[in-house]
Amino acid sequence: MTDHGELGALLRSWRDRLSPADVGTTAFGVRRAAGLRREELAALAGVSVDYVVRLEQGRARTPSAQVVAALGRALQLDRGEQDHLYRLAGLQPPGEALVSTHVPPGVQRLVTRMGDNPIAVFTAAWDLLTWSSTWAGLFGEPAGRTPWERNLVVQTFHEEVLGDRAGRARHADGGAEFRASLVADLRRTQGRHPHDPRLRGLIDRLRETSPEFAGLWDTGAVGEHLSQRKTIDHPVVGDLEVDCDVFTVSGSELRIVTMTVATGSPAAEKLDFLRVAGAAALS
Repeated sequence: MTDHGELGALLRSWRDRLSPADVGTTAFGVRRAAGLRREELAALAGVSVDYVVRLEQGRARTPSAQVVAALGRALQLDRGEQDHLYRLAGLQPPGEALVSTHVPPGVQRLVTRMGDNPIAVFTAAWDLLTWSSTWAGLFGEPAGRTPWERNLVVQTFHEEVLGDRAGRARHADGGAEFRASLVADLRRTQGRHPHDPRLRGLIDRLRETSPEFAGLWDTGAVGEHLSQRKTIDHPVVGDLEVDCDVFTVSGSELRIVTMTVATGSPAAEKLDFLRVAGAAALS
């Protein structure tokens, strides 16, 4: 049986222990408590304020696994806390057989504190989990996209999902090496999680919709996606040459992707513009 009273109490408790600064937002107006407001948690998790209220009051009884995962990331829960949240919601915590979507609190804080740069966190299947406002300014706001559209492999082989407000990455060789390494990396993930239904569905759908992906997949190549310098063609600020680095979180398969530019360069000025524009949009 799900204990909805405990679920609501814990959500309130976890919300109260975070400040706006912890999640990279600015506190506005008079606040009666130091913790996050319900509307701030709702915005971070991508759900309605009314739904957060109903969860905390025990009136919403069947949150989906996707909502639970989003709340766990927004509340910066550790693995034990997130597993407990799943159980309180009447769900089985994700096991090791599945690609993990858990973002440790330290990684979430890293994204918050490095938010002046485009930085994002992906699963081992390249599903986008969390990102900085500058990343959104560079590649378009991910919150308005479906999980399929937020996947980096999907965006690479189906650029149309990005829309007309997003930057596109260009590579010196036309992107052939980048696309091949991304597919080889996804195959490596599939080898580690052969029974993950979402991963299997992602691969099957890509094979059906992208002949290029299907051809690369059928080569059987297994490898690791590597960092590369690239040029981002942005519809507002034009071209930005960036150094793109990919880091794997110790003890997990999460990928942290950062993009940096030389201080004082034209690209830095363009990023500053996108950073300010992104912050204005959020506020």
